[in-house]
Amino acid sequence: MCTASNYITDNHYFGRNFDYEISYNERVTVTPRNYKFEFRKIDAIESHYAIIGIAAGIDGYPLYYDACNEKGLAIAGLNFAGNAVYREAEEDMVNITPFELIPYLLSKAANVSEAREMLDEINLVNINFADELPLSPLHWMMSDNSGEAIVIEPLEDGLKIYDNPVGVLTNNPPFDKQLFYLNNYRSLSNKNPENTFGGDFDLDEYSRGMGAMGLPGDLSSASRFAKVAFTRANSYSDSDEASSVGQFFHILGSVEQQNGCTFISDPDLYEYTIYTSCYNTNKSVLYYRTYHNSQINAVDLNNEDLDSDELINYLLINEEQFNFIN
Repeated sequence: MCTASNYITDNHYFGRNFDYEISYNERVTVTPRNYKFEFRKIDAIESHYAIIGIAAGIDGYPLYYDACNEKGLAIAGLNFAGNAVYREAEEDMVNITPFELIPYLLSKAANVSEAREMLDEINLVNINFADELPLSPLHWMMSDNSGEAIVIEPLEDGLKIYDNPVGVLTNNPPFDKQLFYLNNYRSLSNKNPENTFGGDFDLDEYSRGMGAMGLPGDLSSASRFAKVAFTRANSYSDSDEASSVGQFFHILGSVEQQNGCTFISDPDLYEYTIYTSCYNTNKSVLYYRTYHNSQINAVDLNNEDLDSDELINYLLINEEQFNFIN
């Protein structure tokens, strides 16, 4: 399970919590402009926008979980179990696999508008990356420097594209239902409420934060959607980079999963937030922290040779960094 969000100050920020029970040796992967992208059903793309993102540790091909290209278009794939439907190849369609969607869109589209046009022709086909790596059921959130955001969902009745006015996505149910459920929380506020209970007696305002009473605190995807949507909508920070990036991590931190709270199976297997990513899409900088390393680390796309044809990888730093001050 996962949570994605965007956040806008002077720059546009985008990222996600990657929540899962197993790590696949995730790494920061830079795909330069001349790396040859091979596809299963369409011609290879030999020249494209440079891309930075976090990918599974598979040598030779960037299996991106989330990524951003040099034009500022960012996307994340989130688990969509029970709802994602992939199809057989169709004539007169661009047949790509779900694991190829991020490379394909970020190779060619500079913004959400251009990606929408590409999505009109895309058919997501049911082809595994490998026998030992079957397809994950996914849907995707995409956002660009303008702040425009969409959700892409492969459903039984076709590929659906939704505008995303709240800038948030979790897992299930489908996005239109997630968005509708926010109606249940329309009375919440960042201010303490007036007493409208009724009767001729006073009720005490005994704590700050009572305007958010009723906001979910559990780790289900529907509850995380409401929680992070409220947190993002009411977030405040200065507009400098340190304040903006720090606030973004606090937004996603409101729904991070602690190891041990979401049981998966014996022996001692639990879902937890393996990493959190944050892209400044205007500057092509990826920030991240991991479950065992709360320090914010950064990789700048512009510091690499973007005209190369070889992938560039940085293993995630998973050891805690302590700053002793005496």
